[in-house]
Amino acid sequence: MAVKTESKDGLMICRMEGEIDISSSPDIKKVFDKLIAQKTPKIIVDLVSVSYVDSSGLATLVGILKNMRSYGGKMKLVGMSSKIKSLFEITKLDKLFDIAASEEEAITGF
Repeated sequence: MAVKTESKDGLMICRMEGEIDISSSPDIKKVFDKLIAQKTPKIIVDLVSVSYVDSSGLATLVGILKNMRSYGGKMKLVGMSSKIKSLFEITKLDKLFDIAASEEEAITGF
């Protein structure tokens, strides 16, 4: 799992690649803990290159969102495959997360 971050239009974009699972979750958490420590106000998580998410990956994403909300930060998820999107729908996490179809849609929606 790789997480590449870039600043664009006053927000942070985190592009994830690979699988978000029990082995990659600690590394993902470290990246986001740094952003949260800086109180990054707006983060877009790009999941275009993510092939798989397990329950610990979902828990990691929920934890990141919870920590961001504690200081008023906002996070949007973009670029989900249909398989990952249906996982969010089955677990009802599509109601918790702000999910956009594209990066442009997420940027204009902030």
